Amino acid sequence: MTTTAAPLAAFTALFAEPAGSPIRELFPYLSRPGMISLAGGYPSTSLFDAQGLAQAATHAMAQGASALQYGATEGLPALREALAQQARDRGMQASAGDVLVTTGSQQAFDLLVRVLIEPGDTVLVEVPAYPATLQALRLAQANIVSIPMDEHGLQTDALAQLLADLPAHQRPKLLYTVPNFSNPRGTLLSAQRRTALVELALQYGFWIAEDDPYGELRFDAASGQAVTVPDTLRATAQTLAAPGHNPVVYLSSLSKTVAPALRVGWMLTDAAMQRRCTVAKQTVDLCTSPLAQMVAASYLQSGRYAGTVQRARQEYQRRMQALVHGLNALPGQPIRCSTPAGGMFVWAQIDRDLEPQRLFDAAVSQSVVYVPGKAFYPSQPDIHTLRMSFAAPEVPQIEQAVQRLAQAVQQVLS
Repeated sequence: MTTTAAPLAAFTALFAEPAGSPIRELFPYLSRPGMISLAGGYPSTSLFDAQGLAQAATHAMAQGASALQYGATEGLPALREALAQQARDRGMQASAGDVLVTTGSQQAFDLLVRVLIEPGDTVLVEVPAYPATLQALRLAQANIVSIPMDEHGLQTDALAQLLADLPAHQRPKLLYTVPNFSNPRGTLLSAQRRTALVELALQYGFWIAEDDPYGELRFDAASGQAVTVPDTLRATAQTLAAPGHNPVVYLSSLSKTVAPALRVGWMLTDAAMQRRCTVAKQTVDLCTSPLAQMVAASYLQSGRYAGTVQRARQEYQRRMQALVHGLNALPGQPIRCSTPAGGMFVWAQIDRDLEPQRLFDAAVSQSVVYVPGKAFYPSQPDIHTLRMSFAAPEVPQIEQAVQRLAQAVQQVLS
């Protein structure tokens, strides 16, 4: 006898018709033969230190069965100490106990949102902003308020005015920023604005999520000149805030400098915040892969990290220059961009005579893909913008991509 099945219980309202990542939605284009991708922020596979990572993996497996066991939610002691040393090298006061290891820095931000944000809470976001951040905040049902950026990063004067005008019940709990070579604009927040931002956080009592996956990827513009890695907001705050009252939660990752497959990110914060984020992480994945953590710790302790990062700086600068110079040399400059001082991205304005969707479709037909700018705004997007990543393709591919974009422009105009 066949039993009539009742309808299955409905999805929650948030997941009834969820919007996926606008960047990941572009993946089907990448499988097309001959496609050159300027879309995803993938590091270059040619820069991965595969030999060094293989040695680190061998060292990890030599630890025996312990490499295959569960680990502490906060992370393995060896990796936490190695990451704390990196923080100290960047001017931050840090011990191993201040570090929470996460499965990528995106998880770190998600944990922060889970422990801070209730539906309707105000979160400030620099715009244009990383789409995964906007996605996480929408799912948290936050009230997302945009803070404009310019070539020097987040505009702290505009932020100060906004905070002064907001009613007390709408004051923010959190502000999200990528001060060092932002995604997508590639801007570097000025020292004056760093101080102003921290002072506003202290005055109004909100947390700052400082997302810093690109901070070490500063380009060496002058041959032979030493690269100066930018300061962090957390270090700035440590000079302004009372002990135990640092409003900056520092997030970072090894994905852009070592290898994304490790899925090793981390959070650096004070004890009260870390404890709550640790409990939240326990309900998600118990712990970041101990084997991956052992590989990461062994690699960082090997002394190879600095050379890997320096090679990335030099090569990404070459690729950035190929893209920026190529775009700005196009007749009439239909796609205009500035030169970033580091990171992995170029943010561009397109001519107002070019209809954005038609340009994207034409680019795909010419076998080149980028991310349309509308993906980086919570509302009221500037549709005549786009983001391109120069990290993954080699210089000859970038030069070919620029020519294909030129052909796409002509296709639209004709």
